[in-house]
Amino acid sequence: MGLTDAIGENDDSEGAADLFRVVGRQVRLLRERAGLTQRELGERLGYSEDLVRSLECGRRTPQPEFLDAADDALGAGGLLRAATEDVTRAKARARVKHPAWFRDYARLEADAVEVHEYGSHVVPGLLQTEDHARALFAMRKPLLDDATIELRVASRMDRQELLTRWPAPILTCIIEEAVLRRPIGGSTVHRAQLEKLLDLGRLRSLELQVMPTDRVQHAGMGGPFILLTPKGRPQVAYLEVQNISRLVTDPDEVRILAARYGSIRAQALNPSESLAVIKELLGAA
Repeated sequence: MGLTDAIGENDDSEGAADLFRVVGRQVRLLRERAGLTQRELGERLGYSEDLVRSLECGRRTPQPEFLDAADDALGAGGLLRAATEDVTRAKARARVKHPAWFRDYARLEADAVEVHEYGSHVVPGLLQTEDHARALFAMRKPLLDDATIELRVASRMDRQELLTRWPAPILTCIIEEAVLRRPIGGSTVHRAQLEKLLDLGRLRSLELQVMPTDRVQHAGMGGPFILLTPKGRPQVAYLEVQNISRLVTDPDEVRILAARYGSIRAQALNPSESLAVIKELLGAA
């Protein structure tokens, strides 16, 4: 009997969450038995302390690569590695944990070969730290309950598998300078978010650009949007404002947004200049 069978007849999303908490507790017990801190385990495996902490609390999906590496590092004798199949199956069976108005986009994004995003109000979800995402969900009105906040944070962090997937999709992102100056969550959370952007901006698979506030010409005044190309399908666009979303599939509308994105990219700082701006903001944070 697998771990998923042992959980019971919960609905798929709750069953997956229970499984991830069970696996997280196993990692914590094995880590403590080995006399390692979360930071020390993360350093051994090449993961951040935050990721280890979130995984042990069941807030992050335990990836097969992590379970394999942790099994060896902690001398688990195959205990963690054996959970890989159950975790993979639970992920596949689980209902999409995103709000209903975001689900169609989330399904397409998971298998996308290209994603291009212009963020004018917040750091794009694919690039957010866990604490930054939690701060955003916590300040939402009407207020979300704590369980919903944690579910949304976990879902957002799971989306970030796209950043490390291989073969890597083509990713570009343009963020307004004003967004980078807004200390969402407080100074500590803000600084960690800038540091993450700096790290992500060095990835070969991501081109990160900053739109400075002093531009006289700006093609993005109509608001944020995403261009997405699903595998084997035509490019689509996604628009969202005040929790109202629209998936754009009309070829002419998508073409116009793609041309607009090209103009925004041309008006923004290039990737090297953009990283310099983030470094400067980090110095002031």
